[in-house]
Amino acid sequence: MNPQTQKIRQPAPPRLVSAPSTFAVQLSSTRRGARLARLLATQWLDERGVPYRSTASHTAALLVAELAANAARHCGSIGRDFRLRLTLREAERATGRVLRVEVTDARADKPLPQGPPVAAGPEEESGRGLVLVDALADRWGDRVNDLITKTLWAEVDLPV
Repeated sequence: MNPQTQKIRQPAPPRLVSAPSTFAVQLSSTRRGARLARLLATQWLDERGVPYRSTASHTAALLVAELAANAARHCGSIGRDFRLRLTLREAERATGRVLRVEVTDARADKPLPQGPPVAAGPEEESGRGLVLVDALADRWGDRVNDLITKTLWAEVDLPV
C-alpha cells in the first residue's frame, strides 16, 4: 500500500460541535415521510460524530421514528405535512452533548393526554409511542404554538 492509498483509507476524525448545530426539514405526513425523518436524522448525527451503530444513534432514531409516526398518523388524514427539527448542542455541564428532537404537526386541536403516558392494552394496535418516548428521553414534552400547530419534543443527553 503506497502512502497515498493509506491516507485515503484512514477514517476522518469525528466532527465535534461547539456551537449549536441545527437541521430542519418538512416532510409529508405518510409512513414514507416518517421513515425518511428517521433516516435523515441518523445521517445528520453521523456527520456530527454520533456513529450509525452507536446506542445514541439508535435512541435518537427511535425517538424521531415515534414522534414522526405520531405526526404522520394524526396529520396524514388531513393532508398536512410535519416538520422535523434536530438541534445538537454542548451540555451545560460540559459532560457531553444534548440532542433535541422536535416534531411539529398541524393538529393543535389534538392535545396530549394529561399525566404520564399509559401503555395500551395487549389488544390495542397503537398507543405505545409516548411510553417509549418517556422511557428513552431524558426530558420530553409538548407545546401548542398557535391555533393550528403543536410541537412534541424530546431531549437526550449524549455522552462524549
